[in-house]
Amino acid sequence: MLGMSWDPPRYKRIRKLPFIPTESELGPLIAGCGFKTGTFLLLLKETGMRAGEAINLTWNDVDFIAKTVRVTPEKGSESRIFKISNTLIERLKALPKDSDKVFGKTKLKTMHRMYVDQRKRIAAKTKNPRLQRITFHTFRHWKATMEYHKTKDILHVMKLLGHKNISNTLVYTQLVDFGEEEYVTKVAWTLEEACKLVEAGFEYVCEMEGAKIFRKRK
Repeated sequence: MLGMSWDPPRYKRIRKLPFIPTESELGPLIAGCGFKTGTFLLLLKETGMRAGEAINLTWNDVDFIAKTVRVTPEKGSESRIFKISNTLIERLKALPKDSDKVFGKTKLKTMHRMYVDQRKRIAAKTKNPRLQRITFHTFRHWKATMEYHKTKDILHVMKLLGHKNISNTLVYTQLVDFGEEEYVTKVAWTLEEACKLVEAGFEYVCEMEGAKIFRKRK
C-alpha cells in the first residue's frame, strides 16, 4: 500500500524429541484412571492412533469376533486396522452403548480435562512427577518407538501411524537407544499361558526344559 518492500523473516521450527515413558509408568496410569478414561488410554497405547481418531471411533469400527478396530483417519492420514488384546475387547464391551460412538457423546476436550485431573492425582499418589508429562499424544510416540525397537522396520511404523511422509516417522529411529535394558521375565508352561503373555506384550525368547521363556522391557 505504501510502496515499501518487506522481506518476511524466515522461521524454521525446531523439532524436539518427544518424551517416552516406560511401560511400567503407563500401566499404573491407565489402571488408576476411571474406567472410561482408562479404556481410552489403553486404546491409544495398543494402537498408537490419534486421540481425535479414538474419540470418533464408532461401534461399527469394532469387530469383537476378529478383535480388531478400524481407524477413520484424520489430518490426511491413511486408514488402518489394528488387532487389539482380549483385555481391551472386554473393556470395550463393558462400555455403555447409548450412542453410535464407542465413547458416547464425550467430547475430546472433556476427556482431556478428566484425564488431566486423574493424572495429577495418580502422579501425586505414586510420587512420580514424570507422569505429568504423559499426554494423549505420548501414547502414540510410545507405541511407535516400541514398534521400531522390536522390528527395526521404519515402513511398518509409518504404516502403523498412518503417515504419508516418511520424514515424519524417521524421528522414532532416534528414540530406541535404551542403554542397558531391564526386562521382566515370565515362563509359560501351556499354550494358554503363552497366549496371555503375548497379549500382554511379552516377546518369546527361547524354550528350556519344556518351558517357554518370554520377556518384556520394563
